[in-house]
Amino acid sequence: MNTQFRKGVLEICVLALISKKDMYGYEIVQSISKVIDVNEGTIYPILRRLTKDEYFETYILESNEGPARKYYKITADGINNLNKLVREWKDFVGAVDVILNEY
Repeated sequence: MNTQFRKGVLEICVLALISKKDMYGYEIVQSISKVIDVNEGTIYPILRRLTKDEYFETYILESNEGPARKYYKITADGINNLNKLVREWKDFVGAVDVILNEY
């Protein structure tokens, strides 16, 4: 899959997952990797960028299974961005479907 295309899709996936519940990094990787082949080295830069863009807030929680975990919580700006990206995604998929159906 094209790297840029994949990056955009993964951004929507990360936003969508965290919009449902706060999650920590490895949990996000595990959830996405159930349906898309992805690794930590791909997801963590997306998390850092989305946090820098203020689409996520972070907080630390102690864990019974090892070190403390950094959780990501979506912000109002993150929800707005997710909604915009989903609209753009649906428009894009619809346009591609038109072309593919003619093929």
